[in-house]
Amino acid sequence: MRPVYIAGLGQTEVGEHWELSLRELALMAAEEAVQDAGGARPEALYVGNMLAGELSHQEHLGALIADFCGWRGIEAATIEAAGASGGAALRQGVIAVASGLIETALVLGVEKMTDKVGAGVNAALATSSDSDYEAAQGVTPAALAGLLMRRYMHEFGAELKDFAGFSVNAHANAKTNPKAMYRNTITAEAYLKAGMVADPVNMFDTAPEADGAAAVLLAADPARAATHPPIRIAGSGMATDSLAVHDRHDPLALYAAAISARKAYEMAGISPDAIGVFELHDGFTVLAALSLEACGFAPRGAGCKLAQSGDIALTGRIPISTFGGLKARGNPGGATGLYQAVEVALQLRGEAGPNQIGRDIRWGMAQSLGGSGATAVTHILERIT
Repeated sequence: MRPVYIAGLGQTEVGEHWELSLRELALMAAEEAVQDAGGARPEALYVGNMLAGELSHQEHLGALIADFCGWRGIEAATIEAAGASGGAALRQGVIAVASGLIETALVLGVEKMTDKVGAGVNAALATSSDSDYEAAQGVTPAALAGLLMRRYMHEFGAELKDFAGFSVNAHANAKTNPKAMYRNTITAEAYLKAGMVADPVNMFDTAPEADGAAAVLLAADPARAATHPPIRIAGSGMATDSLAVHDRHDPLALYAAAISARKAYEMAGISPDAIGVFELHDGFTVLAALSLEACGFAPRGAGCKLAQSGDIALTGRIPISTFGGLKARGNPGGATGLYQAVEVALQLRGEAGPNQIGRDIRWGMAQSLGGSGATAVTHILERIT
């Protein structure tokens, strides 16, 4: 396998882009990534998307976006893995370039989630769960998160206030991210007063659905990234668990997250202690706690303690959600995994501006989750010194 480098980054603002179409958002992120890489035309395009068929009535995004970007004729395909679609697309791009079959690949995540509201959106989101045994019974992603959170509180003696630090940290970091959907700070007191969505999950425990697009241009030649500190995809891992939460041996152990992280650590040749920034999938705060535990940053049942201690802040031991995370930057479905990759790369480049973490780092990690952890994709990025 050949080394794979990040040559270009692109992202749109996350929000309610009613005036822009799916293809227009994709073009904006793609053009920015190509320009960031010095104008290199990709040989292949891999698109991460979750709900375009359901919400935008548009499938076949690979051909659509390749044509709209002016790249008619290149290889292109869409990758779907629920909320992990962006991460899964990035893995396919890494595999293609590492294999030697492709020299440059643009990996793009795009989603339009705000053009519809109400039951239609909830029904679309529920397709990430088991249709026969969860969604058909009326279970929503928020309800599943509520069940996991209640079980976590029961098993480990946690209280609602113990989860507040995740949301407070995310909003504090989003405040200085011009791409973030919610740039307002919140307090632990405000968190505890928030309205319930699916008890005990409240409004500040869940990430907002949003529109957005983000892109990464991958290349086999490090010279294509010469205008920035070179960033290498040092580790990549993907794994699955049972789709239905009730079929898991231990619902509070994110099995797929742990396996995908272990694969990425082994490929990179490092341990969790080397990671300087971790963009995790905080679609719900309980998933942030479980991800920290699954990836080796906290013992079982102690994920919430990191949020209380300040370890997850920009100046902490393992900074997370450094640009706001899903919670405050916003959660544009299949694009989320690419936003995470862009954010880790910006940290490693030293180009995060006011969101730059408080020390020099070499390694960063991004992890995307599909459904309630049925799919997990982990990537470790390394700054080449």
